[in-house]
Amino acid sequence: MANVQNVAVPGGGAQNAPMTHEERKVILASSLGTVFEWYDFYLYGSLAAIIAKQFFAGLDPTSAFIFALLAFAAGFIVRPFGALVFGRLGDMIGRKYTFLVTILIMGMSTFIVGLLPGYNTIGWAAPVILIALRMLQGLALGGEYGGAATYVAEHAPHGKRGAYTAWIQTTATLGLFLSLIVILLCRNLIGPDFEVWGWRIPFLVSILLLGMSVYIRLSMSESPAFQRMKAEGKTSKAPLTESFAQWRNLKIVILALVGLTAGQAVVWYTGQFYSLFFLTQVVKVDATTANLLIAGALVIGTPFFIFFGSLSDKIGRKWIIMAGCALAVLTYFPIFKGITHYANPALERAQKTAQIVVTADPKQCSFQGSPIAREIDFRSSCDIVKRTLAQASASYEVVDAPAGTTATVKIGDKEIPAFNASLVPAGHSFDDASKKQIASFKKQVADSMAAAGYPTKADPAQLNTIMVLVLLTILVIYVTMVYGPIAAMLVELFPTRIRYTSMSLPYHIGNGWFGACCPPSRSRWWHRTATSTTASGTRSSSPPSPS
Repeated sequence: MANVQNVAVPGGGAQNAPMTHEERKVILASSLGTVFEWYDFYLYGSLAAIIAKQFFAGLDPTSAFIFALLAFAAGFIVRPFGALVFGRLGDMIGRKYTFLVTILIMGMSTFIVGLLPGYNTIGWAAPVILIALRMLQGLALGGEYGGAATYVAEHAPHGKRGAYTAWIQTTATLGLFLSLIVILLCRNLIGPDFEVWGWRIPFLVSILLLGMSVYIRLSMSESPAFQRMKAEGKTSKAPLTESFAQWRNLKIVILALVGLTAGQAVVWYTGQFYSLFFLTQVVKVDATTANLLIAGALVIGTPFFIFFGSLSDKIGRKWIIMAGCALAVLTYFPIFKGITHYANPALERAQKTAQIVVTADPKQCSFQGSPIAREIDFRSSCDIVKRTLAQASASYEVVDAPAGTTATVKIGDKEIPAFNASLVPAGHSFDDASKKQIASFKKQVADSMAAAGYPTKADPAQLNTIMVLVLLTILVIYVTMVYGPIAAMLVELFPTRIRYTSMSLPYHIGNGWFGACCPPSRSRWWHRTATSTTASGTRSSSPPSPS
């Protein structure tokens, strides 16, 4: 097994030799495929609100959006299973053919989403098929990354693994960037009809990318390391058993997950995905501006993947990754506070001058992030208050009240009692009087927030574009520090015969579960700490918003 700390190779012709045509082709084939796969994956996330209307129209708007996000999450949840399936195949029959299969599955699933009739046409079959397609995409992506990273690393000359595999690390960022650009172009060219039928075009366009990727991959040869191993009869007959049933390798898998990919995943999704959510849902910057800001940060920051990957060949992988994680821990709070300050100063002022405080019996408060709960299922006064504030993307503090107390929300100097609908039996709909009282409460909260200076959207005239772009770029650079060297480090952790299987599982558990499946409540948690001061004696709380 390679020692991951012995990766720095001082000097030498291998490091200084120019990249050959074959090596460029290997990197292009692997990178194009993963750019395409990430493009497909991000399309769904970016268009989740529209997909909710198209495929979950049988539910109320809040529940429809929640179920659309659940379908998105399904793709992340199955990624480790894809790592097991395709990792095993990759170690047994070869890298090339395995990740050729993954791209075909991913590409065709995405293309079919663009053709799939909506709920109004085929009823509940639409969301069922959609979720099945999302799971196929997740399975394919679970096998794609390990294959691409292993394939490139096994083609890379000695002392250049970090530099070569770093090109693959750019693909997720480039895929996100490409999806944002295609969506923006389609929105601007199609106009209002984009939400009716135009949203399908980005999915359908993916068939062109699929054709390019398959053509290039078919022309590639198997990796030299696997060819030698196969010729010598040393390929693994049971990669899963060797990887996870033998402690000497399993302990490295656990180390890779807990000590490497889990932390890297949090930094990665924070810098590129949750920052977009924070801008649009919390700081209330309009979607087009937010997408352009994120795209700009990605353009500026993406070359640093190559920089830090190459640097890791000289000074080692571990220290660069640790430095990126440490910087994130130390600076995330001030950075997100700064984004609020420069993107929506009116919101920052309102948070300081008119803090929102919820006083409630903690036993009446449910977890607002329940993915299957409809708004009408929240019946206690505490739940109604919190759901109202969550839908308004409002930051607040919580003060514990005696048992049986009806919850109240205080906005600045105004205190509003909540309606308690818990007397309505579970499973029964609210009567008209109850619905009117809830609607009245929501209106009072909205009016009080407006009177206290809480903006419904960020004022473009007050948006400091340069400073927001700088802060977003810093977040992306943290991503490049933890993500640029990680493929080379994972490859070097495991022996060639079980490398595809062993590295894929911790990578996709870390990135698919620790990073991607953490709810948008993380952004709301930052929002609370970045824009409000915790009152003395209060219990800080802010639920994940369904939107």
